[in-house]
Amino acid sequence: MLRRCCFMLVILCLLGDVLPVAAQDTSITTSKKGGYLIVGHIHVTGNKKTRTSIILRELNVVPGDTIYLNNLAETLEENRKQLLNTSLFLNVTANVVNWEGEEADLTFDVWERWYTIAVPILKLADRNFNQWWVEKKHSLSRVNIGVKGTQSNLTGRNDNLYGAIQFGYTQKLAFQYSVPYIDKRYRHGLGILFSYSRNREVNDSTSFNKQLFFRQDNFVRQVYNVGLTYSYRPGINTRHQVTLTYNYEKVADSVALINPNYLGNGRTRAQFLDLVYHVTYTKADSWQYPLRGIHLLGEIGKRGFAGLNDISDVRIRLNAAKYWQLYSKTYFALGLRSQFKFGAEQPYINRQAMGYSDDYLRGLEYYVIDGTCFGIIKSTLRQEVLSTRFRLPVVPKKFSAVPLRIFVKIYGDTGYTYSKFPGNGDLNNRMLYTGGAGLDIVSFYDTCLRIEYSVNQLGQKGLFLHTSIDM
Repeated sequence: MLRRCCFMLVILCLLGDVLPVAAQDTSITTSKKGGYLIVGHIHVTGNKKTRTSIILRELNVVPGDTIYLNNLAETLEENRKQLLNTSLFLNVTANVVNWEGEEADLTFDVWERWYTIAVPILKLADRNFNQWWVEKKHSLSRVNIGVKGTQSNLTGRNDNLYGAIQFGYTQKLAFQYSVPYIDKRYRHGLGILFSYSRNREVNDSTSFNKQLFFRQDNFVRQVYNVGLTYSYRPGINTRHQVTLTYNYEKVADSVALINPNYLGNGRTRAQFLDLVYHVTYTKADSWQYPLRGIHLLGEIGKRGFAGLNDISDVRIRLNAAKYWQLYSKTYFALGLRSQFKFGAEQPYINRQAMGYSDDYLRGLEYYVIDGTCFGIIKSTLRQEVLSTRFRLPVVPKKFSAVPLRIFVKIYGDTGYTYSKFPGNGDLNNRMLYTGGAGLDIVSFYDTCLRIEYSVNQLGQKGLFLHTSIDM
């Protein structure tokens, strides 16, 4: 296991060698003589709800700065994209105005999004679309329905209020509020969260790398989560976050009888505190669908302390992704996802490794690989084949223009999961390989549809659908 962990750390170090991020040209052209300009004032227009101070917080220029003319277009484009990355605006334009001598003003015109959104919930209970459609026979009993509402930018400070009520496979009530800045220097933020859920079915064990489920007419599982979050953002690209969560889970006696190690030691209930420190660094052209730049994530967490320790571990997560442009409209990405959990003898619910959430190999969506340590390396070569906009009828003009971009791609993944107790899991403790080709369709409000045809080393092939970026 040590050799595998060291291998993944070496890969992470290699990924840290950042390539320069290519900048797109802006519509700004300069005809002024001389080598630089001095920023006089920065004007923001179009923001009816968002506070100007929040917008200025995202810029890497301030009045009095000197910008060399050969860097002007790149500087304007970098700041324009940084404002788009806040997810507050549909579009942003940047211009130079009032140019007199060596001094000029910068102006940013923003188009604000709809901030109040209430949409129905139609969500699959299974890990991905293919598992639900093929293995679960697209049963409607495994679909969650309900309604969720988001009030983004509640007070104009990019603070978000979220609530959801859900029925179906999982009955759930959730609430969350976060404000990114509570101080005058716009660095410190706070958040709170609460959720309660219950199920009549529970994934109680794994056999041959497949999830097994136990079901009763009564509710067999209940989960409570209450948490507080503190965030610190000293600059633009780096964000630190500390989260403390109280977790409580209760299962029916039958679950503990079938698998005494589900919660550990035959327990039917478990409670624990979870303290996590999380740091991210993102410098990319887009935070939603990056094509040039880098994203790094580091996390260290401790479950179980202060007497609330029915589940206990120390874990480290290291994720990295680097994106760069090779040729016109041709892009390459290389990513690493990894986790190291100390405390090999964990209850079943704390052994989720590969195959859960976004930690999977493309082509192995039907499988789960339980363990305490894993590493995944992903590579993708993309070619943009379409970039256009079309207008929706009977929609206000400001919101009617819908962008559409289509990429064709080829990809290859490799990964390894370590488990001290692999049982009959044939995919545990061995190197795994997959590959394939597909389409990415990127559109309005940061949505992405991935259509992928993948092959794995077991000789299995299939068409897979996803709605999130692949690394």
